[in-house]
Amino acid sequence: MGRLITFEGGDGCGKSTQLKLTADWLRGQGKDVLETRQPGATPLGVEIRSLLLSGEFVPVPECELLLFLADRAQHVQTVIQPALAKGQWVLCDRYSDSTLAYQLAARGLAEGVDLKPMLAFAEAGCVPEQTFWLDVSAEIALKRVRARTDMGAESTRLDEEALSFHERVHAAFIVICQQYPERMLRIDAGVDIGKIQKNIQNQLEALLLA
Repeated sequence: MGRLITFEGGDGCGKSTQLKLTADWLRGQGKDVLETRQPGATPLGVEIRSLLLSGEFVPVPECELLLFLADRAQHVQTVIQPALAKGQWVLCDRYSDSTLAYQLAARGLAEGVDLKPMLAFAEAGCVPEQTFWLDVSAEIALKRVRARTDMGAESTRLDEEALSFHERVHAAFIVICQQYPERMLRIDAGVDIGKIQKNIQNQLEALLLA
């Protein structure tokens, strides 16, 4: 049976690293695993990702929101759903929780926008079975991002946002985790990489047995 597992958190939380480690571990358990991400996992998504993150164009918040949703709709129907139908474990770097944290909360679109129908439309029934929220303070995460950039890693438009923006993102993830306790698990991302991975593996043991 296919399963959708998502990894969430602010920029610099280490979710991409943990996703790859988790994928390797699951393959060692005999699982067929697909590693993917949002935005940018389809040909259309690559173009959307470039528009959203390059900094060449700065979309208004409403446009930014709709572009992320467009990427998700394309990704779900052309990548995630077919993989789940084949019985794969799909590990996705960011999903709808990031939209809630970044666009709805940090961009200030929460007032007057009922995003739930829009999210459901883009998800097309693909709701994560488990979400790992890699929790680290916005200040520490931003330091990691800037250190990574100093070492030559690509910087995105969101990386360049002020600390206050990333603090709003972090606060939003706290609320989301409280709203969906059965699905979203908080993982302390302030400890060493090996310990973080062990915590994730421990949580996935139950799904492996299901």
